[in-house]
Amino acid sequence: MPKKAKDMTAIEVKRLTKAGRHAVGTVSGLLLVVSPSGARSWMVRTMVGDKRKSIGLGAYPENSLSLAQQKARVVKDLIEKGIDPIAEKKARKVALKKKSMQTLSFSEAARQCHKKKALEFTNAKHIDDWISSIKRYADPVIGDLPVSEIDLPEVLSILKPIWTEKTDTANRLRLRIEQVLNWATVSGYRTGENPARWAGHLSEILPKPNKVKKKTHFKALPYKEVGVFMVELRKRTAMTARALEWIILTACRSGEVRGAVWEEINMKDKVWTIPAERMKMKQEHRVPLCVDAIKLLESLPRFEGSPYLFTAARGGPLSDMSISMLCRRMKVEAVPHGFRSTFKDWCSETTSFPDMVSEMALAHGISNEVQAAYRRGDLFDKRRRLMDMWAEYVNTVQVDAGENVTSIRREKIVKIK
Repeated sequence: MPKKAKDMTAIEVKRLTKAGRHAVGTVSGLLLVVSPSGARSWMVRTMVGDKRKSIGLGAYPENSLSLAQQKARVVKDLIEKGIDPIAEKKARKVALKKKSMQTLSFSEAARQCHKKKALEFTNAKHIDDWISSIKRYADPVIGDLPVSEIDLPEVLSILKPIWTEKTDTANRLRLRIEQVLNWATVSGYRTGENPARWAGHLSEILPKPNKVKKKTHFKALPYKEVGVFMVELRKRTAMTARALEWIILTACRSGEVRGAVWEEINMKDKVWTIPAERMKMKQEHRVPLCVDAIKLLESLPRFEGSPYLFTAARGGPLSDMSISMLCRRMKVEAVPHGFRSTFKDWCSETTSFPDMVSEMALAHGISNEVQAAYRRGDLFDKRRRLMDMWAEYVNTVQVDAGENVTSIRREKIVKIK
């Protein structure tokens, strides 16, 4: 029989500072463990089944001698009842974690999902739009509800009021709610089907978005009017005017132009290479630069500390709204993105280039999977010829005057017979 340890008092325990394990008596196997660093904690060494195990009882002095004795007795009682205290403690932790996960609110789940989704966006506006729509429409209804309890009635209570009046917003919101609930399911916060999924679920309850509201296109200037517009645009000296001129000459998206930096430009080869991370289709895009585009670049001022081609007054990139406001001030029925449609209409109506050439100039994805699989080149040489022709066209103003057509090329008026 092992020697019984002397029962220590609280004062005696307090004086134990030598590194090692010290038996304190009262409950067999109860030890005060002193680490080399001086930290002290409680432990009980006892048989669990056919194995001797060490079971921690907490730090000292946070746990007093009397409290450690109580905990040691509880451990021994559990063992007497055939319960493994270590396994039982782990089970309690798992149950507590599971309960905690089940109570994660939708609002918090959306915040965590947005943090992950934000890494996928290249446009700061899209990052803000994603979470702001959740905060505006979903949080007031289900923000405080645990994600584990959200089902079809809750999702419909958000979408139905705006489905027909704000169809585009509602459809984007549905997708974002679906993404949040998918994230919650994969992360272990909920189980079961996603009540915000469309196919075979909400599609049976809500009308299709394209049936509720006809798709509206960006306002675009008719291609026959682009020459007149360019004459007026070039009279303006603001940086926004130069950015819009560049948008028209390159047929690129506003975000791609506003984010353009000097290191993307190869003046010698007359090429602007937009990296994949800044492109909508996530593929590098080479833009052939016409003579007018090169001259525009040569005229731009350089700002110390700013890498951007088109720099705002405070040194950063231009905002999307600043270019849109320029269109409004010029009283043109078009938005910056609409000039891509102007370019496309001109390509289709006046040139013999294959449709694929203009589609690649616009950096559109190839919808035909077979064509996409076999298409390796980017038709760059053909696109350069196309963009040179486009620059030539926008430098020409055409005005119908009865049977006569007046052509104004770079402010020089000539009569076409």
